[in-house]
Amino acid sequence: MSTQRTLLLTSWFFPHKVIRWEDAVTLVYLGKADTVVEYGEEISSPSVTMKLPAVVRLRKSFGRTKRGVRFSRVNVFTRDGFRCQYCGERFAMSKLTFDHVVPRAAGGRTEWTNIVTACRACNSKKGDKTPDRSGMFPRQAPVQPKTLPLTGPVVDVTQAPIEWRDFLVVTT
Repeated sequence: MSTQRTLLLTSWFFPHKVIRWEDAVTLVYLGKADTVVEYGEEISSPSVTMKLPAVVRLRKSFGRTKRGVRFSRVNVFTRDGFRCQYCGERFAMSKLTFDHVVPRAAGGRTEWTNIVTACRACNSKKGDKTPDRSGMFPRQAPVQPKTLPLTGPVVDVTQAPIEWRDFLVVTT
C-alpha cells in the first residue's frame, strides 16, 4: 500500500500539518475536510474507489485555545524570530539550539523566561556560565509570549510532493 502523506490545510488554506493519507480519507469521508488536490494513485474499498488525497482542507476552523502559548523548542525559535539571541544571526531551525540564560547547574529552569534561541557556536561558547561570567547577554529578555505568528509544518519544499508546492510557504 502507498506510503504517501497528505498536506492538511486550515479552512483558510494555510498549511497546518502533514498527516497519513488514511487519516485524510477519514476526514473527507466524515465530511470534515474536502480534497483539494489528488495524487494519480487510486484507492478502493468494496463500495468506493477514489484518488489518493494529496492536499485536503478542513471545512471548519478549529477554536482558539485560551491556555496561552505552549512551551516548545519550535515556539521558542518562533518567538525569537529564528535568530541567535547572542550574535543576532538568523539560522535554519536545524542549526539552532536553545540556551538556558541562567544555566541549570546554577538553578536555572527550563521555562519561557530563562530560555533563548542560540546558534550552536554561541551556545558552545557560553557553555554553562551565567551571562555575567561569560560576558554574553541575550539581545532581548526572554518572555512568555501571549501569542505567536501562525506557522505551518516544517517541510523541505525541494523534497515535497509537487502536488503540495502551491500551498507551502517558502521562507528565505
